[in-house]
Amino acid sequence: MKIECVKEKLQNAVSKAEKIVSKNINTPVLSCLLLETKGNELLIRATNLDLGIEITIPIKKEKDGKVCVPANILSSFLNSLSDDKNIKIEEKEGILAVSTERNHADIKMMTTEDFPTIPTIEDGKVCKINTKELQNGIKSVIYSASTSSVKPELASVYVYSNEENLIFVSTDSFRLAEKIIKTKKKVDLSGVLIPAKNAADLLKIVEGIEEDVELNSTKNQISFSLPGMYIISRVIDGTFPDYKQILPKEEKTRVVLLKQDLINTLKTSNIFSDNFNQINISVNPKEKNIETKTKNSNIGESVNKINANIEGEEIIINFNFRYITDCLASVPQDSVSLSFNGINKPLVIRGSTDKNFTYLVMPMNR
Repeated sequence: MKIECVKEKLQNAVSKAEKIVSKNINTPVLSCLLLETKGNELLIRATNLDLGIEITIPIKKEKDGKVCVPANILSSFLNSLSDDKNIKIEEKEGILAVSTERNHADIKMMTTEDFPTIPTIEDGKVCKINTKELQNGIKSVIYSASTSSVKPELASVYVYSNEENLIFVSTDSFRLAEKIIKTKKKVDLSGVLIPAKNAADLLKIVEGIEEDVELNSTKNQISFSLPGMYIISRVIDGTFPDYKQILPKEEKTRVVLLKQDLINTLKTSNIFSDNFNQINISVNPKEKNIETKTKNSNIGESVNKINANIEGEEIIINFNFRYITDCLASVPQDSVSLSFNGINKPLVIRGSTDKNFTYLVMPMNR
């Protein structure tokens, strides 16, 4: 291999590919990037066997080749370079020589034969959305996914289509988040369960990209195709809970308040919370406010009141305040709606005028 390319393009591509390399010391090749020439392009591949990526950048080529180099070494060297515009790469007897006008490095390579292939999907269900919409959908729900691998279907982001909507859902059985993304045209995507870790890595990779992304899914895999980039993820073989059954059909108490007032109160709650992150919420329709209480036997206690518009019954109920805090970044409006339906029923949080995001959190019994 002997090529020349724009340093910034190579640096950006390597930085994105490096985000998914494996740190498994038993399979060192998974910590590497595979670089391969194809016509006047350089293909940069990485995989951790759960998630794979291929990025292409334009090059000037003198000699074809395929090499395998440690991702962190190549990335660190590229990030250490200053204002050089172009970079030259040449394979020399087990060494990859990487140089600019003022810098040079020889990086030891690994054999390319052990590097896994990155599969492609030929005949799946295809739909296209804007990358920002994909990011918005995942970001709005991923924090609700389980961190345990006991039930893989809960440690995932569930994505499915409904006419001109693409719907993202996650739950850990204590809370549930649903985000509806309205697409420009009808989409057809059968329900797929993307592992939450893969979804998180996907967010890092596509950050800053504005072009449309094409989703292609089968029973076992889902791919994301962008200009100059191809990402493929394993999907979980399981059944996501029929969450529509637990969405309340009515409400006994509805509270509308400023989101920032609620955020500030929850920050105070954090100071005085116990080991269970418990917050007591009292809704007072007559006084038009809600009162929050947190208590820690070792520190003290805090009582806060927030003015609110309230319709319905008085209620006193306990929650894990962190579960409430987690969802507020997913509410774009300045005001939020809190819907209660009894002391043993979930709290429903939405934007005051937005029905595209729904968040359920179960009460605490203590």
